[in-house]
This record gives sequence, C-alpha cells and structure tokens, in this order.
Amino acid sequence: MYQQKVSQIIQSLDMLEVSCELDFKLPVNESLLTGKGEKLLLDAYGDLNGKGAMPTLKNLKIPIKVGKNVLLYDDSKHFNRYRLATLKSSLYQVFNFPWHAGYLRMCRAHERECLLSGLQDRVWKGPPLASSCFGPAEEAGDLSGNGASGWKLNAYNDLQYDLISRLHGYRLMRIPAYENLMIGGQLQRVDKLLLHPGPDLLKTIGTWLLRKMS
Repeated sequence: MYQQKVSQIIQSLDMLEVSCELDFKLPVNESLLTGKGEKLLLDAYGDLNGKGAMPTLKNLKIPIKVGKNVLLYDDSKHFNRYRLATLKSSLYQVFNFPWHAGYLRMCRAHERECLLSGLQDRVWKGPPLASSCFGPAEEAGDLSGNGASGWKLNAYNDLQYDLISRLHGYRLMRIPAYENLMIGGQLQRVDKLLLHPGPDLLKTIGTWLLRKMS
C-alpha cells in the first residue's frame, strides 16, 4: 500500500512533466555531523531513552528528488508519542521545517491509527538494532514501560533524515497521510486520495506538491 501511494505521487508529478529522480540515495558525510549536528542527534536519542553508542545512518534513501527538494511520504506508522518527542527536540528550533507544526498536531491526534497499523513485529520490535538501542519492546500494543523499540528507532531515524538532508543542502518535504486537500468543496485526506486517483485528481495533487516546493 505504501509503495502504491508513492507511485501515485510520482505519477502526479509526471503528469505535469516535472523532472524527478527516483530512488535517490544520499551518502551521509559524517564530517557534517561533527559538533552541533552530533549534539542535536544525541539530545534526541536521549529523549527516547537510547542507551549505548548513538547510531547514525550511512545513507538516506529518498523515493523522489526534484532539484534540491527531496520528498518522503509518511504513513500512519510515523505518527505517535515517540515521533512527537523527537519533534520537540532542539533541532526544530535551530532549523525551520514548514511542516513541523502540522506534524506535532498529527502525532497527538493519530496514535490510535499507528497502533492499528504498527503492531507487526517488524514494526513494533523493529530490527535487532532497535532493542540494542532502546531495550526490548513490551508486548505488542503495550506502550507502558519500554513501549515499542521499533517505533522509537523509526522516530529517531525520521529525525536523522530531517537533520542530515538539511546539512547536505536539501529541502526535505514530508507528505503526511493525514494532510487534507480541498477537492470539490470538501476536505479530503491525502492517504485516501492516493488510493485510486483519476487523471484530473492526479494533476490536482501534482499542482499541490509543486506549490509546496515553491
């Protein structure tokens, strides 16, 4: 389902003849993290009760790149208390992200949907790195105690994408599942619109994305 929606986003830009680079990989220049960047990551890692050595990504996997804009689609698994904690970190006082306030609101409002979609072991517990950094997860659905180590790693990685893309000179545009577009006089959620959009709707979505990138 996730890949289907990303494909629809790509198609919406194609219909407007926007030149896109797909599956862009950005190698992380670790020297850019030295000093202030490392401190910002460490603070967020601590906010999630991370233990031991702080991991850092070696590259960013970006599904869509348009010039200096890099686009990510965020489904329901990105909106929960742990992502909210990282969004409150000092990184977002140092750098401005136009979508930041909306993401704070969505993380508060949509954790229930994250619980519905994020209980599989691969999401809730995450890879072995998640338990190494954040301890073993509680039983699926139990957000007390250690909660979901996989969710924590996902939230920490989201923050890494925000910081690293900015340090490398890119403008990160996050497309949240819960953003609304006015279609036919009604507000409709992006994730619903991306299910089976016709040509006219794809053009509308593409135009909306271009406005966000301008």
